[in-house]
Amino acid sequence: EFLDADVAKAGVKVLQKLKFKIEEVIVLETGRLHFSKGLLNEAKVLCDKNLNTLKDKISDDIHFVGFEPSAILSFRDEYPKICAPKNIDTAQALASEIQLIDEFLATQLEDGNWSEKAFKKAKKEVLIHGHCHQKALGGITPTKKILNAPKNFKSTLIPSGCCGMAGSFGYEKEHYSTSMKIGELVLFPFIKKAKNKTVVASGFSCRHQIQDGTKIKALHPIELLAENLLK
Repeated sequence: EFLDADVAKAGVKVLQKLKFKIEEVIVLETGRLHFSKGLLNEAKVLCDKNLNTLKDKISDDIHFVGFEPSAILSFRDEYPKICAPKNIDTAQALASEIQLIDEFLATQLEDGNWSEKAFKKAKKEVLIHGHCHQKALGGITPTKKILNAPKNFKSTLIPSGCCGMAGSFGYEKEHYSTSMKIGELVLFPFIKKAKNKTVVASGFSCRHQIQDGTKIKALHPIELLAENLLK
């Protein structure tokens, strides 16, 4: 809502252009931060409250879509494992439905529900940094697929591991130097050497780490698509 809100705005713009009907769902924070710090009791409270909010909206006609990998994948991975027994059916149903925007658009592309015709034909060379959580639980193939869809787009995966931020790890004073050294292993040098290429990263932490380490602004994939929509 307050940090990188342009990502959600870009998502709405793209989905509306592609003729999808959007309804915003208001939930509490997912509990991702709590999971990361081992605060499982607090995370469980958030989990069950969110499931109670969403349970009446789950149906075969509705797609649950979000933008931040670590948050959205919490619904898919942790929620069915930590929720109250009464909410297990809701948690499993939601886990099977919820998708990252990359995954949703890739599926819809395969089904013929959108095409390159919605986008400009300008040449774009795109470098993709994969979010660790996304690589572990879903993969980056959907991201690459949607970023190769517009005519004259060419996307390449950066052969990088973790960016070094790892949630709040890189923001903590005692871990800062380690965090930056991790970024310098592959990611930072690769981006610094790339000329006239657009860098994309789905993760909030990744984008900020890239900007701090290279002074180059990375976009969320949906922001790049939004920038290249035909009017």
